[in-house]
Amino acid sequence: MTTADTVLAPVGASGLLDRERTIATAGFNRWLVPPAALCIHLCIGMAYGFSVFWLPLSRAIGVTAPKACPDMSLWQELFTTSCDWKVASLGWMYTLFFVLLGVSAAIWGGWLERAGPRKAGVVAACCWGGGLLIGAFGVYAHQLWIMWLGCGVIGGVGLGLGYISPVSTLIKWFPDRRGMATGMAIMGFGGGAMIGAPLANLLINYFKTPTSVGVWETFVTMGVVYFVFMMIGAFAYRVTPAGWQPEGWTPPVKANAMISKNNVHLNDAHKTPQFWLIWWVLCLNVSAGIGVIGMASPMLQEIFAGKLIGLPEVGFNALDAGQKAQIAAIAAGFAGLLSLFNIGGRFFWASLSDKIGRKNTYYTFFILGIMLYALAPTFAAMGSKLLFVAGFGIILSMYGGGFATVPAYLADMFGTQFVGAIHGRLLTAWSTAGIIGPVVVNYIREFQLAAGVPRDQLYNTTMYILCAMLIAGLICNYLIKPVDSKWHMKEADVAKLQAASASAAAAGPHGSYGIGFGGLDIKAAFFWAIVGGPLLWGVWKTLESAVKIF
Repeated sequence: MTTADTVLAPVGASGLLDRERTIATAGFNRWLVPPAALCIHLCIGMAYGFSVFWLPLSRAIGVTAPKACPDMSLWQELFTTSCDWKVASLGWMYTLFFVLLGVSAAIWGGWLERAGPRKAGVVAACCWGGGLLIGAFGVYAHQLWIMWLGCGVIGGVGLGLGYISPVSTLIKWFPDRRGMATGMAIMGFGGGAMIGAPLANLLINYFKTPTSVGVWETFVTMGVVYFVFMMIGAFAYRVTPAGWQPEGWTPPVKANAMISKNNVHLNDAHKTPQFWLIWWVLCLNVSAGIGVIGMASPMLQEIFAGKLIGLPEVGFNALDAGQKAQIAAIAAGFAGLLSLFNIGGRFFWASLSDKIGRKNTYYTFFILGIMLYALAPTFAAMGSKLLFVAGFGIILSMYGGGFATVPAYLADMFGTQFVGAIHGRLLTAWSTAGIIGPVVVNYIREFQLAAGVPRDQLYNTTMYILCAMLIAGLICNYLIKPVDSKWHMKEADVAKLQAASASAAAAGPHGSYGIGFGGLDIKAAFFWAIVGGPLLWGVWKTLESAVKIF
């Protein structure tokens, strides 16, 4: 599929994947870039939904009767072909995903700025789609280490490159709406599981047989589908010519101290206090949210127990197996609803940040988050499902909003020249949060359980600890000031870095003339429908499950 057939490769461009080959010329519509980013983010976002595979995979050998080996070590589990895998061991995939995402984004972010989003998108498609195929072989051969290598390690590299590939490009296409632009793309990462999880369930049920749980076949199918969609997105990317800006838009005359007109070099950004303060702002905001995401289902079940099925006096331990299955299905709807808030928050808060500023947006995240976490035990004690679900919905919207707002925050602080690579390095905060958040929530729960705390009060202490983390994030956000001018690049150095793209664009129009027009024309509407259709299906499936809560 060609999404911009009026865009021709500039004279002198060499390889099909080279950055120079993707420079836009007259007639290109900038509204084709966000759905290209969504093609990639909606695919890699399935990383959030991988838990749908754990229960089937825990019966991959004992399809009809469990073949558990309780005394088996994790090392033995990596190579066994005769014992079922433990759900806890499969859960390590999440750690691999998000650690590799942050590490690969940090390592190859600078390369991405030079190579361009198309080449990075193609590599991401090969890693994510190919990783699923390797993971399928691991499931087929029942070798956990192969599945970890394929989905977790190789797939994790695809996650990192795919995640940051559109950031710098979108910020340059939408200098008038930086937050909204990155919010549109990054909301796709939150929405990937909303599409992928129900799709995976459908495929597993379609492929399962008396001798197979249907997972390796599902991996193959999804790997191929994701590869195709990600390649469409990668080839649809276009970058702006040097000096381009939207027609009729000029940078604000009134100076904003928190939006720099200068650039900071990639090699210097991490030497500034602003980088590390934003690193902690993201880390602390994500740590609080990601811990809740991981325990959303058991949290709702243990706090409300019989109240979820019209038995307000019955606690969790008093429920029978059938009743626990009922509330587990309801709690799955809660997890899906939080995913919906996560997605919506990415677009809403990032767009709002264009109006009120990034710093004020993060102030809102922390202050409102502190209030809602502190009130969560009260909502639980009141037995109000509506207040409890609404409170955590808002919290998860700000979790997603933090991801979507931070690229624009970095562009405001460090300029747009290296924002993609700087964002890649900052994502190590996500990797760190992926360890801190679940550890805090899970281990405090286990400690409280061992101490005999009633199940409906297991999470009270956790909520107050998460409040403390958000207070620390609030302080870090307060301390963020404009970058000292000593770190600013000279204009001549910036011009030298842009020389290649400037010369490539010499044969085309300068400034905004002829580029960026069109709005939601037929071509853009068609491309948006390609990504919007699956997203709307995912929303419908999520709401279908979520209504059971009430």
